[in-house]
Amino acid sequence: MTVRTERLYYEYTGTEGRTGTEGASLSAAPFSANILELRERDGRLALLLDRTIFYPEGGGQSGDRGSINNVPLIDVKEEGGEILHLVDHDAKLENGPALLVLDAARRRDFTVQHSGQHLLSGTIVRLLSAPTVSMHLGEEYNTIDVERGEFSTEELIAVEEAAAGVIEADFPIIIHLCPPEDLRSFPLRKTPPQGEELVRVVEIRGHDFSPCCGTHCSSTGGIGMLRVLGAEKYKGMTRVTFIAGRRVLVDSRRRRHEAETVSRALKIPVNGIAAGVLALNERSKDMEKKLSVLKNAEARREAEDLLRDAASGGLIQRLYADHDMEDVLLIGRTAQKKTAAVLLLASEPDGKFAALCSRKGVDIKALIGETCETYGVQGGGGGGFFQGLLPPAGTRQNFLDELSRKLSALSFVS
Repeated sequence: MTVRTERLYYEYTGTEGRTGTEGASLSAAPFSANILELRERDGRLALLLDRTIFYPEGGGQSGDRGSINNVPLIDVKEEGGEILHLVDHDAKLENGPALLVLDAARRRDFTVQHSGQHLLSGTIVRLLSAPTVSMHLGEEYNTIDVERGEFSTEELIAVEEAAAGVIEADFPIIIHLCPPEDLRSFPLRKTPPQGEELVRVVEIRGHDFSPCCGTHCSSTGGIGMLRVLGAEKYKGMTRVTFIAGRRVLVDSRRRRHEAETVSRALKIPVNGIAAGVLALNERSKDMEKKLSVLKNAEARREAEDLLRDAASGGLIQRLYADHDMEDVLLIGRTAQKKTAAVLLLASEPDGKFAALCSRKGVDIKALIGETCETYGVQGGGGGGFFQGLLPPAGTRQNFLDELSRKLSALSFVS
């Protein structure tokens, strides 16, 4: 039997009786309801209530959060006309009276993001004739997928400025219910759902009409501010990332903090960090080039020492105690070009080794693969090169000795 729950989430925001934005930062007062039924649902406990203040996931907006009899609410979903309130499977709940507490700040945030999305999508249609195909409201950022190619920077700025104008004008956001109102009388931005007895149409007066089941501000002034963070190609369309309301304040505060951190590190004004970072990047590239020249020169010197030590021929082997594997490989590659001997080199700090040989027809992997498996060593390569991790210190020397015996079969006087 289907449990019908009275839906009060459109009227109840948790900030009733409070003024300004203060209510969004306070805990909502408990709301009384009754638990009618408990069910198992995907490893969680699903509660069905006689009435609810919790909005269920839908229309691109996630479900509300809060608590039921002090048990945290994990999610709220609608399935087959029923509203399921999901909590932890081990929650101690039973049929009977329940106190519902809404996370009012989160509800307020998602309400603002959703109204902001309508404003953004409507503005893009109005200015650029590009319809929104899909949308997603995330915990940190939101996205809309727009049926159009790339946006220019100037176009995105124009959209932001137009949206800011609508917010400042504080246009009413009106909810129409169809029926009793005639759905055909509205210039809808997108196709309404089919087969629904009641369709909600959200109107931003004079700017946007869209069917929607989500929660919304009472006017555009409640959105506060809307910021487009970027746009990129996505599946033949353009994905626009945006934030609204207090998220813009949080984002601005975070970016200011990062800018001041960079400013202090580079000892330049905040307004000059872009030029400062670009200049630093150029200096860094120049230093990398100089360092590369020095490292190559040092690698040639160490390669010559390596080959001189093995002037009598045979396997060339060395464990470096103060070189990382990148430097070891640079030495090995340099030496490999000047000898036909087999090189077995290792970096103690990085715990890695490499075997190299310039001779054609050599398959180092086939020769030492069994030894690596015996010691549980991970690595890869083939032909004249193999690189892998060294085993723990207790078996490391035995492993290297075994590799030496195997590779000695390839070595000869160069």
